[in-house]
Amino acid sequence: MTIEEKQKEIVGDFEFLDDWMDKYEMIIQMGKELPPMDESDKIDQNLIKGCQSRVWIKSNYKDGIITFSADSDALITKGLVSLVLKVLSGHSPKEIMDAELHFVNDIGLSSHLSPTRSNGLLSMLKQIKNYAIAYNSMENK
Repeated sequence: MTIEEKQKEIVGDFEFLDDWMDKYEMIIQMGKELPPMDESDKIDQNLIKGCQSRVWIKSNYKDGIITFSADSDALITKGLVSLVLKVLSGHSPKEIMDAELHFVNDIGLSSHLSPTRSNGLLSMLKQIKNYAIAYNSMENK
């Protein structure tokens, strides 16, 4: 699936939920389903700066594709990082760099997150884009 198709799928998953408590519950559930991150990867190098809670994102690059693993010590934040990885993991650096991420706005997250969670989400997205830029520059050397 393309990044755009994945975003549409997430928007569709959230569409039938009217109540924000149900949407938060779905986000928390997605966090619980996030594959566990190896404890040895929970290091400062993988820690996302700008998040109120602790969030680790590790990238792996193989055969032109970036995959990510992640974890957080907060349930909602873990769900948010799970959403981000669902959209962006498994794509080329160029696809990630060029992606226009609208699913956050489309499901109403941007207006329902606290300012600190919004900043944390932006920091996660920025770090993933930075990984993509770095891998893309490696490809083009």
